[in-house]
Amino acid sequence: MSRVLGLVCRECKAEVPPGMVNTCTRCFGPLEVHYDWEKVQESISREKIARGPHSIWRYEDLLPVESAEKVDLGAGFKKLHRARNLGRALGLRELYVLDDSVNPTYSFKDRVTSVAVTKALEFGAEAVGCASTGNLASAVAAHAAKAGLPAYIFIPESIELGKIVQMLSYGPRIIPVHGNYDDANRLASEVADAHPTWAFVNINIRPYYTEGSKTLAFEVAEQLDWQAPDHVVVPMASGALLCAIARGFQQLEQVGLTPENHTRISGAQPSGCAPIARAVQTRGDVVPLRTYETIVHSLAIGNPADGPYARDAILHSRGGAAIPTDEEVLEAIHLLARTEGIFTEPAGGTTVAGLQHLVENGTIEPDERVVLYATGNGLKTQESLTRTIHIPASIRPTVGAFEAMVSSPPPANTPQKTRGTAW
Repeated sequence: MSRVLGLVCRECKAEVPPGMVNTCTRCFGPLEVHYDWEKVQESISREKIARGPHSIWRYEDLLPVESAEKVDLGAGFKKLHRARNLGRALGLRELYVLDDSVNPTYSFKDRVTSVAVTKALEFGAEAVGCASTGNLASAVAAHAAKAGLPAYIFIPESIELGKIVQMLSYGPRIIPVHGNYDDANRLASEVADAHPTWAFVNINIRPYYTEGSKTLAFEVAEQLDWQAPDHVVVPMASGALLCAIARGFQQLEQVGLTPENHTRISGAQPSGCAPIARAVQTRGDVVPLRTYETIVHSLAIGNPADGPYARDAILHSRGGAAIPTDEEVLEAIHLLARTEGIFTEPAGGTTVAGLQHLVENGTIEPDERVVLYATGNGLKTQESLTRTIHIPASIRPTVGAFEAMVSSPPPANTPQKTRGTAW
């Protein structure tokens, strides 16, 4: 018998059979996966997980997939780095970084996509698709290629060139849309309605897709000897990632893999597009944004689908939210790189800069065990950093020229005043 009973509405709790659907027909609330927890507890153990593959599929018993065949490019099970240098710089005793910049397509989106495309095959989907600000587009295109499915990718017209080059290499059909992410997502939703046999990973199979992000909680706990951290800091776009990580820690406790935990959850968004973070700070509603401007393209979602749930998860856990500027984001990318050797994209820079804010305002205490999520690779967004670096002039090939060069202080790689892309 299946461990997945179906779907359940987050709002009215109506139960829905499994299928390619993400909205409750009774109240139009969002749906989430409904598990048979007795069956999960019967099958799962720390020992079984340890024998599993070095990917998200070591946690198969906690994921909503029944098929023996997985679309697995090796996403997940990434190193939890003890960040002593960054911790000292910020005044934290025990800081870790979970580095998802080294996944198959270089972001955490490989986790959710591996689950979603595997589920799409279970449902007999004829194609897959998504709306994306870049990272998801590459992940869907790569996993669709592996699965042998056509892919339709809707993107805003102004995302980074590096991400466009990467996604095109996998051979999907790219549809650039005039406008921002919300415009691309709206069109993708209409196309999904018009093609009911196509699985749009973050639209009509979204309940299954978001479950892949729980593995970011599972990996942290496993690498901390099955202990949950005191505090985690998560980048926010739609809010789904933060909600999934919070849910992951709760489920580990529910099935007995970790003792009772009280992990505090905090989030970060760039100042140019921060509807969830502002709602947390004001204890108010998440107010959608029609226009927004930031260099942090992967977090630029003005109408976040999971925004209210992310706000509630933060407040319930006694966490906080930070809103760094674009200049602080760029500075934080350099800080993480020069202290820990991890090169992250602006979403990761937002999380590092957000961590700084949260330490400075006392939300995060110096003696907490803190985990920071770096969710994407800086090589995908190099144009964002070109204004912040200084490339030295070449020298003559002599020792004298070398000595003269190194005797003077190097120019600082710090950001100049920036203006983000208009959306």
